Amino acid sequence: MRPVTDKHLISRAKLAYLIDSTAAPICIIAPISSWAAAVSGFVKEGNGISIFIQSIPFNFYALLTLLMMVLIIIMKLDYGPMLLHENNARKGDPFTTGKNQRTAKERQKEGKIGRVSDLVVPIVFLVIGCVIGMIYTGGFFEGKSFIAAFAASNASVGLVMGSSAALLITIAYYLARQSLSFGDCMDCLPEGFKQMVPAMLILTFAWTLKSMTDSLGAATYVASVVEHSAGGLMGFLPAIIFVVAVFLAFASGTSWGTFGILIPIVVSCFQEVDPQLMIISISACMAGAVCGDHCSPISDTTIMSSAGAQCEHLNHVTTQLPYALTAASVSFFTFLVAGFTKSALISLSFGIVAMFLLLLFIRHRTNSVSE
Repeated sequence: MRPVTDKHLISRAKLAYLIDSTAAPICIIAPISSWAAAVSGFVKEGNGISIFIQSIPFNFYALLTLLMMVLIIIMKLDYGPMLLHENNARKGDPFTTGKNQRTAKERQKEGKIGRVSDLVVPIVFLVIGCVIGMIYTGGFFEGKSFIAAFAASNASVGLVMGSSAALLITIAYYLARQSLSFGDCMDCLPEGFKQMVPAMLILTFAWTLKSMTDSLGAATYVASVVEHSAGGLMGFLPAIIFVVAVFLAFASGTSWGTFGILIPIVVSCFQEVDPQLMIISISACMAGAVCGDHCSPISDTTIMSSAGAQCEHLNHVTTQLPYALTAASVSFFTFLVAGFTKSALISLSFGIVAMFLLLLFIRHRTNSVSE
């Protein structure tokens, strides 16, 4: 999408935000995904997938982030550091760094024989290959059910197998279509690897920092505080769990680890007492984990989004943070409403209206300042 957004004078920071906002928020509400299998696996009693599906309407951060993304596009709204990046992009500088970072491949003349299918077909094969690879590692072809295979899959091995198969099929497809020669396909491999080296280095350091925080016992400490404070909070608990999950995911840079710690505590506290509040609180765990992951500079999804958009990592973090905090603030109050009403319709309606009004207010303030 980089050449497309550059053509329409959209900044790389905005592209990175759009990528990041359609990554984890989509995964955390998709029933057929490794995320759903992982979350359902934390619920030891009952039908985990059923509980996950029931929690989707209460996953306010994911839903409101997607809504916000659509609204700011329709309203042509930019604020915070993103406004500077968008203004510079309209002047011909999509990077806001004072230098042109386009690669040699991007500066080459566009080919005239490309089709939409050249983009869509490889992605379809990639998705299919990765799904098959994951369920293969989980024992699907040895008799396990699809969901059980997903839950028991080795994601690292499965994704490598699936993407490798998709790469070979894509090369064969391009050769058959004569879109690229064999030499051009081989030239793309080292070029793609070189683009990923900075992201690999940042991820390595981020994992090192995460291991240090785990060794210090930060996650265990936060979990114990929540568990011993849960008794008298009840209606306020979903909003509080959301905030705790945000800070925990932000500090550790991982959403999986965050809801892996908090969801078993929520289930043990509310499974017998209030099943509906348990579902809302599970949603708060997942929403807060994705929100913290979305904001964290050491999150893998944040790093990969900036790498994919070829946007400087800190630019992506600083421009995305005000947008993520906007969705988080509305989500916090929506979880307060959900904690007391226990109704997905009422609380989600409140969140949608609140998000729309808040964006209208921000647009009014932004226009006032610019005038």
